Amino acid sequence: MPDQSNHTSDGEPGKAHANVQGTDGAWWDEFFTDRAKPIAFFRQRPDENLAEWFSGGLLRPARVLELGCGNGRNAIYLAGLGCTVDAVDFSAQAIGWAREQAQRARAPVTFHRCSIFDPRFNGASYDLVYDSGCFHHIPPHRRDDYASLVHRVLRPGGSYGLVCFRPEGGSGYTDQEVYERASLGGGLGYPEDRLRALWDKPPFSVRILRQMHKTSEHGPYFGEDFLQVLLATREDSP
Repeated sequence: MPDQSNHTSDGEPGKAHANVQGTDGAWWDEFFTDRAKPIAFFRQRPDENLAEWFSGGLLRPARVLELGCGNGRNAIYLAGLGCTVDAVDFSAQAIGWAREQAQRARAPVTFHRCSIFDPRFNGASYDLVYDSGCFHHIPPHRRDDYASLVHRVLRPGGSYGLVCFRPEGGSGYTDQEVYERASLGGGLGYPEDRLRALWDKPPFSVRILRQMHKTSEHGPYFGEDFLQVLLATREDSP
């Protein structure tokens, strides 16, 4: 299994992070500039697993934080279900697009253009923290910070939902190679055992971990089978 440690080999994570391509707002601004690109998640369709979890009664959150919201497709869907939604992305292009889509859908989403690690997100106040495609772009040395963020903002008994690359969907880089190449290679892939090691331990407990179902491009939901979906619960006290 690829080395997925939480630290860089050179002992200078701050310096290494600054040199990893694709982890800053400028890179993502360029990515989201051309809205006509044939990218499946550029369409306004929510994730198939998110729809399944709500229709099956697994989720009934009142307050949601979405990490890395992109063009707002999931945030808008959640607001349409009656959730109070805060959605975060550090790309100005993505947030601008998301706000336009939300206005068109009359969806009351509060969008924040900032890092997911912005200190304004604090206190165990969210019923659901959702991430569709942000985590696999987190550099290895920031995984612990990411897990701490989810723990800090999620109320006890709340849920954490994740969509990320499976090994075949990611770059295949080991953590060491990320820093040797100064790139995530488009995102890191995670096998099921690695995700369980990260999220099926106190204070979290994994409820669902499976391959995402591939959906029709003409259907109402987004789904690609090179992705994993995970649903975990925060079980400890504040």
